[in-house]
Amino acid sequence: MTNNEERFKATTPNFRTEAAKKLAELFPEVVADGQIDTDALEELLNPDLEDEESNEKYEFIWRGKKNSKRIADAPARDTTLIMDKDKSKDWENTKNVYIEGDNLEALKLMQKAYGEKVKIIYIDPPYNTGHDFVYKDNYHDSYQNYLETTGQLDDEGNITTTNKESNGRYHTDWLNMMYPRLKLARNLLTKDGVIFISIDDNEHDRLKIMCDEIFGESNFQADFIWKSTAGSNTGSAIKTVTEYIVCYAKNSRFFEAAGIEPANDNKYKLEDEYVKRRGKYLLNKLDRRMTPLHYSESLNYPIQMPDNTSIYPGGKGKQDNWNWRWSKNKLQWGIDNKFIVMKKGKQGWSVYFKQYQKVDNEDNQINRTLPQQNLLDIDGVSSARGTKEVTDLFNNDKVFDYPKPINLLKHLIKIIAEKDITILDFFSGSGSTAQAVMEQNAEDGGHRKFIMVQLPEKTDKKSVAYKDGYKNIPDIAEERIRRAGEAIQKEHPKADIDTGFKVFKLERSTIKQWDKNPENFEAQLELIHSPFTQESTNDQRALEIAIKSGIDLEASPEVDGDNYHFVTDDKEVFAILGNYDENLLEKINKQRKLPNATVVLREMNNGSETKFNLIEKLKQEPELNDHFSLEWL
Repeated sequence: MTNNEERFKATTPNFRTEAAKKLAELFPEVVADGQIDTDALEELLNPDLEDEESNEKYEFIWRGKKNSKRIADAPARDTTLIMDKDKSKDWENTKNVYIEGDNLEALKLMQKAYGEKVKIIYIDPPYNTGHDFVYKDNYHDSYQNYLETTGQLDDEGNITTTNKESNGRYHTDWLNMMYPRLKLARNLLTKDGVIFISIDDNEHDRLKIMCDEIFGESNFQADFIWKSTAGSNTGSAIKTVTEYIVCYAKNSRFFEAAGIEPANDNKYKLEDEYVKRRGKYLLNKLDRRMTPLHYSESLNYPIQMPDNTSIYPGGKGKQDNWNWRWSKNKLQWGIDNKFIVMKKGKQGWSVYFKQYQKVDNEDNQINRTLPQQNLLDIDGVSSARGTKEVTDLFNNDKVFDYPKPINLLKHLIKIIAEKDITILDFFSGSGSTAQAVMEQNAEDGGHRKFIMVQLPEKTDKKSVAYKDGYKNIPDIAEERIRRAGEAIQKEHPKADIDTGFKVFKLERSTIKQWDKNPENFEAQLELIHSPFTQESTNDQRALEIAIKSGIDLEASPEVDGDNYHFVTDDKEVFAILGNYDENLLEKINKQRKLPNATVVLREMNNGSETKFNLIEKLKQEPELNDHFSLEWL
């Protein structure tokens, strides 16, 4: 291992830099003096480029698009997540996560830990109707922007940043909000992952073109269409009753959609000792009356019944144009393998074969499911149903408008056959997706995990929600998840369901940021004595180090005084925030659980010599060098 000691990077990845690194790894010939030689890259790709005689190309542009790309690529420097155990449920055991904060910053903070680990993303973003919340991002000071955004209410509690259609940048403001979030979301999807985006006619076309650019036109799967209302007045002669769910795969080559159980699947009602492998079955008569053209003499033979009598196809003596459907050899195989049933009724003996759910008539496994359809015909799916589901949980109080119905979200979840996956919703609203995940787990024994992200947008002071004590949307959502979890556990008392969730809040970074302004030089000297903000705690500091080192939010550290040890399936981090000596690496080597671990050291007062000796020891001792990388604050 090389370069095993460096300063800790208190930022998330910068994807312009990451992209350059990947290009350099793939095509070292385009690197010159440590930079990407764009002329060399263009020459390498020349066979794939457009006709040089034409400068025209198909593209979707809008005012602010370049800045949206910069915002997506810029690392999260000044933000972190802090835990809120008081608002959480079953903190020590749950694998579910709820984040209160701006989803743009949350997505950036998730990049290292959740990159290519999320199987399903579902979002229900603002439809840009002129009344919903479309907020603007600030490239230079994301945390200050976040504080301003969540405080943009007048004295009456009304949102002051609605995007009216009279605004000259009506569509571009929405595009600039959506673009960086979708770009960051794509990085989180597994290679066979999928994203579902709810939308209506207002921005559907622009969303589709934007997603073609971000996810790739070839990865578009479908526009799912569902009937959301009995009819809404759009100002035209035709009422709109449907909405869309736009679906893109991370990579179509790897994406697979589970089939739909046939509507008549309940016709399989009988079962035998083979039910686990073959499924249930129904009985089909083995004989058929044939046309002369399809009659076969070899299939018109007698079969001996249990009482030693024999019958021909048709149930009597030998008759023209009657055949068994199976040959003599196939019949004997069917008897031996219990596919054949002989029954005596009022009209005499009849011969049947078993048609199973899960195997064909040669005992080969089959899939009788039907392909997914983009027209969703699902019971209990409407905006009114979604509202009722929430009001029922809140004792008939209407605390949230038009949440998505649970059955709709469960249908989307079941499109992915796997049951042990992570599902992300970063416009999570009232928490419908969380409830859908828990319900689906209860029904099929799955262990899906959810990550919800929601801006703490304040509720209207005149609203029922505000009067009931819910001051912002996360207050509503967290209470909904609690109540829904209790109801699900009551309905499925024996099911192993995770109905807990860990709450994290977006806050300013605990790590002081270097200010290049010469006027603030003296204040920056304090970084020598402490890299952390005075008001932060060691628990919060360690969590930020873990997040920005790639530890997911499920992990709970082993704590030894001021030292923290985080481990996940593929990442191990030691955050050493207390005092240490030159034997530190040998001590933590005994605790190490993965082949390689990162050690992040807080600079001690008068500890430069100790740090230097640790660095030298790492260089000189191969066993330690192979297992540790050392970073310091």
